[in-house]
Amino acid sequence: MDLNKEFFACLALRHTPGLGPRTWKKILSAYDSAYEAVRDVRGWAALRLARRDQIEAAEREVWRADAEAEYRAARSRGMDPVTWNDPRFPQRLREIADPPLLLYAAGDAGLLAGPCVAVVGARKCTRHGLDAAARISTELSRMGLTVVSGLALGVDREAHLGGLSGVGSSVAVLGCGLDVRYPKGNGDLRAALEERGCVVSEFAPGTPPDGNNFPHRNRIISGLSMGVVVAEAAKRSGSLITARLAGEQGRDVFALPGPAGQAAFTGCHSLIREGAVLADSGEDVLRELRYQFGPELNGLPRSEPKGGERRIERIQAASLPPERAAAFGDERPQGPAPLPSERLSAPAPDPDSDPDGRAVWDRLGRDRVHIDELTRGLGWESARVSQTLLLLEMSGAVRQWPGMRYSRS
Repeated sequence: MDLNKEFFACLALRHTPGLGPRTWKKILSAYDSAYEAVRDVRGWAALRLARRDQIEAAEREVWRADAEAEYRAARSRGMDPVTWNDPRFPQRLREIADPPLLLYAAGDAGLLAGPCVAVVGARKCTRHGLDAAARISTELSRMGLTVVSGLALGVDREAHLGGLSGVGSSVAVLGCGLDVRYPKGNGDLRAALEERGCVVSEFAPGTPPDGNNFPHRNRIISGLSMGVVVAEAAKRSGSLITARLAGEQGRDVFALPGPAGQAAFTGCHSLIREGAVLADSGEDVLRELRYQFGPELNGLPRSEPKGGERRIERIQAASLPPERAAAFGDERPQGPAPLPSERLSAPAPDPDSDPDGRAVWDRLGRDRVHIDELTRGLGWESARVSQTLLLLEMSGAVRQWPGMRYSRS
């Protein structure tokens, strides 16, 4: 299969007026490749794949100018398209009612086809929600599951950090073009995900983070995942949209219970009343999903970068009864990951092995310090400060607060 032709054919379908995800799915399911489908436009009528007006628009190549523009933009920016027939394109996404034609990916696209769990929640959230998202995501990643979220501030950030801390890693799904740096406060995390996880978007290069894009992004977050964990959600929250989409896609929905009467958790409590599984730990999620691991693991590529074999063994061991899992020895997760309260006791960075970390840590106290103030005080480049803060945050020595402020944990 010629990957360039396949990519361009997917763009032709995307830019044909009137065609949408449900029609794309019918067309692509009827042919061995998108290229064959576009070449056989006249055959769509006999197969009842599209309406007459859609077929006529495709025959006239109304799509050509826009498809060529997106193709050139993606190639000039070095973007990696994962198209419908690419082996890296996850089968779970093909199965939803309204799948994307392609995903642009930065990082390890092989993570997309592995066992994934989404962890989502509010941007402006409580300490309880942040700590829970961090704990559950860390536990899931230690067990070998990839944590999927939306790269927003708040719960999403904690979910990605927890995912990156373990063998499962993390995938971020964007509501804008892959070349758009959004949100600004997560630039350090974005760089870490591109290096040790994966960032994906279905949107064309240069697409801004318009509010209408995020429901489309949410269907991919849930579509990639075996289940969706809502760590915190008020009565009207975007996370509830993701949970609803997950239910429509046949995914398991989990919700974290919060303090009684707290408005920030009314959405979670509603989900639990409607049948979502109450989950307070990664183990709760794993127990509910354990029967799906057989098909998921059989579908994994034979060779995975980033320790795929040990990842599979950890998932298998974690889902086995204790007497059988004992055969895995120390590789079986020994209880949950450290709670956030336990991570607060992370020691100060050693000045010999981590001089940058110690320099930043020494300038922080219990009061919250803005990153610009740190940068001025240290006299460093902002990128150096951001990278050091991210590593300290992942180790539990430093905490990020809203507004790009930091303190010792």
